Amino acid sequence: MLHTIIKTTVTVVLLTSAITSFAGNLTVTKEITVNASPETTWKMVGNFNHLDVWHPVVVASELTQGSSQSAGAVRLLTLGNGATITEKLVANNNALRSYTYAITESPLPISDYVSTITVSAAQDGKSTVTWSSSFDANGATNEEAINTIAGIYDAGLNSLDKHFNK
Repeated sequence: MLHTIIKTTVTVVLLTSAITSFAGNLTVTKEITVNASPETTWKMVGNFNHLDVWHPVVVASELTQGSSQSAGAVRLLTLGNGATITEKLVANNNALRSYTYAITESPLPISDYVSTITVSAAQDGKSTVTWSSSFDANGATNEEAINTIAGIYDAGLNSLDKHFNK
């Protein structure tokens, strides 16, 4: 039976110098290893406008500006409870199977949120999906903000786990 590995690291760090001016002081990083090649996994998660395809809380994703593969693109996510989140693509690198985005409008208890999703090769033809972010708490304690983001990541990564490890 295939096993998945979920590792959680919660630390206080800054993202790379290219985006530190936008990033907050709290960081959440989660990853999961799935039974699919990096290429196959990237087809699922690599399109900026397809979060609704693999994240169970997102019921719709609408590209409102730009191309889903180009920096500057804006997506409007609609959640199952009707709330919306607006996000902007900061950088996209299909060759490295990674993209970075920022939340510009959201009901979440965070601000200055910048996140990166990366798919990398793992052993035995599998792939590891890493989802990390930096942000500040807004209207909540640091712990509440961290737990909120960690829960969002868990839901998405667990969905990928179910999809690829049937």
